[in-house]
Amino acid sequence: MTGPVARANHSNVHANDTSQAVSAGTDVCQVDQFNAEVVARVRAAAPSEDDLSEAQLLFGALADRQRLRIVHALLHAEELCVCDVAQVLGSSVSAASHHLRKMRDMRILRYRTDGKMVFYSLQDARVADLVAALLGRELREKGRKR
Repeated sequence: MTGPVARANHSNVHANDTSQAVSAGTDVCQVDQFNAEVVARVRAAAPSEDDLSEAQLLFGALADRQRLRIVHALLHAEELCVCDVAQVLGSSVSAASHHLRKMRDMRILRYRTDGKMVFYSLQDARVADLVAALLGRELREKGRKR
């Protein structure tokens, strides 16, 4: 059931049965579909499976505090060598190199060599924008709490 009748039933269910739903511990709709038009529009705009897989891998690569620190550091310095990244993280060069290599393999970072030095910089603007927005918001919220 969809359309105006479903909307009327949906609002009646929630208006009349909220105490019953809450006491039963359920928060499910009592109709099959509330707004077919919106559902169709949202489904048509849904990302492809390939796009979802890419996003999942990207978020997985960023699901580490040290990697977020690296991206944040590279937002403030256009390029850093592995040993400087290790200093920023307070970790070993080996640990920093591991994180950098993982993000390089994901094409989040690019690298270049200069003799025995290896330098990294941000390659994926989406990641830079995302981390800047998230960490920037955190900093603003911390400032409000003081």
